[in-house]
Amino acid sequence: MRIARFSIDGNVAFGAVEGEGTVESGGLVLDIIKGIPYTDFELSGTKVPLGKVRLLPPVLPNKVVAIGRNYAEHAAELGNEVPDVPVAFFKPTTSVIGSGDAIEYPSFSNELHHEAELAVVIGRMCREVPRERVKDVVFGYTCANDVTARDAQQREKQWARAKGFDTSCPLGPWVETDLDPSDLTIQATVNGEQRQLGRTSDMIRSIEDLVVHITEAMTLLPGDVILTGTPAGVGPLNVGDEVAVTIEGIGTLTNKVIKRG
Repeated sequence: MRIARFSIDGNVAFGAVEGEGTVESGGLVLDIIKGIPYTDFELSGTKVPLGKVRLLPPVLPNKVVAIGRNYAEHAAELGNEVPDVPVAFFKPTTSVIGSGDAIEYPSFSNELHHEAELAVVIGRMCREVPRERVKDVVFGYTCANDVTARDAQQREKQWARAKGFDTSCPLGPWVETDLDPSDLTIQATVNGEQRQLGRTSDMIRSIEDLVVHITEAMTLLPGDVILTGTPAGVGPLNVGDEVAVTIEGIGTLTNKVIKRG
């Protein structure tokens, strides 16, 4: 099931996406959900055309835990070794935007990069999750773009500003709850030109590895997000560009880059 979060007439709700097509092409409707999708819920039967609503980030995470250098070719393209243990960092909630929202080019950077990623959405509070229970705590999957101020990342050595600035974490367009994430095509295009193309099977550490590793240290809450790393091909974004992240079985997350006003 595809679960979207949206606003209409000033009201925010969740809905199940039904129909075929894309956000842009039409043909999709939302069946409004009664309650919160992390628990048992019912479909209301009240349906709204997707084109009549504004899509929001599909979740409002308490935290976004991101993993760096989880694809060997990406680590190599930036001159880095594959780490012995997963490299984890945080993106604040203020960095999260939805499909169709603008990425604001930060004033402290001259080298903004896209990073297409599969995002894991947590569905229940969990800590110290054993490998065999990982599927029980995952709500679903969505597309993400770990937008990075590359020059700031290299200059400052730690990644808080470079990867945590406002609008640096596009998520969407919705959460797919019925998906095997082990071998999916993941790609990024900029102005229609393909930049990244990889498969989730190329991850150095699996989703199970990452959930176990993260929850050894911290409690994850419903709606929290794990970014699983990016394949090779990261590259520059400029003001006016449109960047799209497409993941097989999920859909396409699209954002334009604007000058921060």
